[in-house]
Amino acid sequence: MQRPEAWPRPHPGDGAAGTQARIPAPPAQAGEPSGLRLQEPSLYTIKAVFILDNDGRRLLAKYYDDTFPSSKEQVIFEKNVFNKTSRTDSEIAFLGGMTIVYKSSMDLFLYVVGSSQENELILMSVLICLFESLSHILRRNVEKRWLLENLDGAFLVLDEIVDGGVILESDPQQVVQKVNFRVDDSGLVEQSVAQVLQSAKEQIKWSLLK
Repeated sequence: MQRPEAWPRPHPGDGAAGTQARIPAPPAQAGEPSGLRLQEPSLYTIKAVFILDNDGRRLLAKYYDDTFPSSKEQVIFEKNVFNKTSRTDSEIAFLGGMTIVYKSSMDLFLYVVGSSQENELILMSVLICLFESLSHILRRNVEKRWLLENLDGAFLVLDEIVDGGVILESDPQQVVQKVNFRVDDSGLVEQSVAQVLQSAKEQIKWSLLK
């Protein structure tokens, strides 16, 4: 008959304190893996995306959780972020328990916000995708004037990248293909968002004049 394994004995001099220090951790609950209990990964990685002008004023913004439930709180947060980042050459900032990646272009500042535990590379992939997608639909003119003239298209781009805080796409080519949704039978392969919106406006105008 096999002798049962003895309970580990404390080293000499450890005493009761040493025995107490070696009490094993409580067993994991049913279905829970043993070892360290790490934070469960979440699909909801993005807290906010916004674009400010070079005075810190909002041009485009979307928030995906209730961290800043009111417009006033959002604007205050954006001002604080702008003040922290507008005069630095870094691409990453930490503020209020959040990780922020950002990029400037002409008179614009683009920001992607995640939690303090979020991987900066994931946030940066969203930022790069947003910038390159906007660069395509704005004909490489990623600046305030052209953004304001194509704001509907910019929102379409953002919606293709992030939905409810979940990253849908990080490949700018795929985003542009989805945004350039109108392909007709005349052989037009690609149509910019601005052209699509302008065409829709013209159709509405002529329908009202009839």
